[in-house]
Amino acid sequence: MLGDEPTASRVLRPPPGYRLAASVRPLTFSAYDPCARVVAGIFWGATRTPDGPATLALRPEAGDLVAEGYGPGAGWVVERADSVAGLRDDLTGFADLAATHPVVARLAAQHAGLRMPTTGLVFPRVLRAVLEQKVTGTEAYRAYAATVRHFAEPAPGPVRLLLPPEPAAVAAAPYWVYHPFGVEQRRAETLRRAAAVADRLERCADSAEATRRLTAIAGIGPWTAAEVVRVAYGDPDAVSVGDYHIPNTVAWALAGEPRGDDARMLELLEPFRGHRGRVCRLLEAAAVQAPRYGPRAPIRSFARF
Repeated sequence: MLGDEPTASRVLRPPPGYRLAASVRPLTFSAYDPCARVVAGIFWGATRTPDGPATLALRPEAGDLVAEGYGPGAGWVVERADSVAGLRDDLTGFADLAATHPVVARLAAQHAGLRMPTTGLVFPRVLRAVLEQKVTGTEAYRAYAATVRHFAEPAPGPVRLLLPPEPAAVAAAPYWVYHPFGVEQRRAETLRRAAAVADRLERCADSAEATRRLTAIAGIGPWTAAEVVRVAYGDPDAVSVGDYHIPNTVAWALAGEPRGDDARMLELLEPFRGHRGRVCRLLEAAAVQAPRYGPRAPIRSFARF
């Protein structure tokens, strides 16, 4: 494989009880993600950096976390490895907020080793989030994997991964190229528009600016923006308004109500402002689900946009 030996490395010191697989789970789109996966307890993630293609490996070792980088962008990803692992996640004030609700307090204690990652890269998350709009999780993954493989470019490193598509290539491909992947014209055009301004999106200073720029793109609304900034910027307050399942989950977990809408979800999350997205992440990690009525709903996401 291209660049089988790491060209940069560092040793990270995670806090006691830190859980790597749980923390980086948002960075992988199923166990078969062509760009990122956990193999034998090691996280592998391929990406494009300002310095060129790179693959980051995060390997637990005797209580430490060894970060190794492969490819031209190895130094860039290793320098930010603690952020990707969630070790820069700021939990300031969350313990006091969590203590105000017995369910949140219990989940915060049970999942104390979970941290929220920050990639520092916007477009790879935009690609995934746009393809998740208004479809089931299975359909979204098929579209995502097919899109990545269409633009297939091998990532450096010993694990067979592909790099996320180059934004310019995504923008240049006509919308009908995406049809065989199960992507209709609306999502394809949204993706192409976002890809065309990817450079500007990557230059956003923070989550708030990124949200403004993202929602200014036709076809991108609050759900998609939240899905992006929660991972690209590690925003612990980003709530995916417009999701099919999350309002019900929040209403059930926090109020014992089997169904809820966006307004009720935001009302229940308001006491946790600053960490509302973190509460949703804890509910996801704990596999909390509202009671189901009628036929079983498909997995994720049926979000608006």
